[in-house]
Amino acid sequence: MPNLVAYLPLNTYPEAASDDAILSAIRFAGDLGCKVHVSTFAVDIPPVASPLGGYLINVEGMARVAEDRSRAECKRLQALVEETGSPGLGVSVTSHEVIMGGAPSSAATEARYFDLSLVPWSAEAVATQDMAQSLVFGSGLPVILVPLLGAAGPVDHIAIAWDESRVAARALGDALRILPSGGKISVLTVQDEKALNGTDLAQTLAASLDLRGYEAKAVDLTLGGRSIATALQEAALAEGAQLLAMGGFGHTRLRDFVLGGATKGVLADLRLPVLLSH
Repeated sequence: MPNLVAYLPLNTYPEAASDDAILSAIRFAGDLGCKVHVSTFAVDIPPVASPLGGYLINVEGMARVAEDRSRAECKRLQALVEETGSPGLGVSVTSHEVIMGGAPSSAATEARYFDLSLVPWSAEAVATQDMAQSLVFGSGLPVILVPLLGAAGPVDHIAIAWDESRVAARALGDALRILPSGGKISVLTVQDEKALNGTDLAQTLAASLDLRGYEAKAVDLTLGGRSIATALQEAALAEGAQLLAMGGFGHTRLRDFVLGGATKGVLADLRLPVLLSH
């Protein structure tokens, strides 16, 4: 079986993900059996004229300080990854310099040369959210949001949020690529969130997966006053899944992201690694 390579982009402006979050994502790549390619992005800030001619505010000087800090952070992160990455994992690192605001779109393009992307997740970091959304909607490949995780192990049990939609089918196909032979799949279908084409969607998919040699289980659930994102994540954790796969609903319009309820809820409160496909 070919080696899978996970792509891990790290933007350093205006802030980088925490060291713990980055290392957690790299460990999770090892749990998936993937090699890792890390790309760091330093910022290039175009010259901006001060409205006061620079007498009171040295805008140009502030920009150069920010650029120097960003470049230094790229070097520090490269050393961190190379020194503390798991032995034998196969981590490579490259650095790029991009115009201010250009890291997410550059990363979405570069991601297409790999098998999937990993994002060390922080709901509070704007740069992390921009990177995740650009990858989900722009790369054409699956993106896994990775929260801070403790010691884990091989990922051999996934949950799939199933509603028979195109994006759900895409997420399932993407997730099956990283599930080892003999792995388990919990098929999660929420019965009271929206109209479905029948009440046995989870059972139908589980039967299909059984035919393909997977150990699959149908799980029908109701919201019970919870959000769709909370219900899906809680069900996945209750079943013992190490990864939740789901379609990334939404579209982009001039960088204003309009997200479906499940996707938006997961981004706000991530409780386990979640694979998003669009």
